[in-house]
Amino acid sequence: MADLAVRVPNLPQLTTDGFSGYAEAVYKAFGNGVDYAQRIKLYEAEPANEARYSPPKCNGSKKRAVIGEPDPAHISTTYVERQNLTMRRGMRRFTRLTNAFSKKFANLEAAIALHSMHYNFCRVHQTLGTTPAVAAGLADHVWSIEELVGLLDTADSN
Repeated sequence: MADLAVRVPNLPQLTTDGFSGYAEAVYKAFGNGVDYAQRIKLYEAEPANEARYSPPKCNGSKKRAVIGEPDPAHISTTYVERQNLTMRRGMRRFTRLTNAFSKKFANLEAAIALHSMHYNFCRVHQTLGTTPAVAAGLADHVWSIEELVGLLDTADSN
């Protein structure tokens, strides 16, 4: 959260799920200078003495303002949930119940960075007709894989 607070100084609104640790982390990073809410999913009760492989059925959710005055129409975790799904489907080390994991944290960081750069600078998104980086004005062209890999060569020489 501290990293987010530095990178996004004018954060209009922030939403997390109901994990209790988020509220303290958001307050430590932003103080009262953020509109923060939680979207808490409500699940059906689990049957007694029954093992299951899949998560319980979600019966709905509730919205809760935590700091400031978040707009109820924009209290949503949809975008980050979609990004998490994209990462799980695009990187083997994030798939569920897998043996493909990073033994070193630095390798996990590198995999996430590579995925993020490819997703935002190289991969043309059908809904945008270009990459997110071009659409946001961060790049003037769609990057090739060679350009992306070239960053690794530059990093190694420094």
